[in-house]
Amino acid sequence: MANIKSQKKRIKTAEKARIRNRAVRSELKTAVKGVRKAVEAGDVEAAQKAAVKASSLLDKAASKGIIHKNQAANRKSGVQKLVNTLNK
Repeated sequence: MANIKSQKKRIKTAEKARIRNRAVRSELKTAVKGVRKAVEAGDVEAAQKAAVKASSLLDKAASKGIIHKNQAANRKSGVQKLVNTLNK
């Protein structure tokens, strides 16, 4: 354990951020999984709604620095490609 007061505070805030970031990443995975399930079921309407929600969550996570903006873009692209397979 650190002896310096500012370092003790950094340890506490880093732990809070770690827990918050883990929760957001988990939420992202759940959103993408929802898109996959809708696509597997063949439900175009539900897949589109789930893709919009997932895209929004990915953008939000990227803007807060939880994931890299390019990773968010790649995941959004993958999600949309999945949805587009239903439209054909």
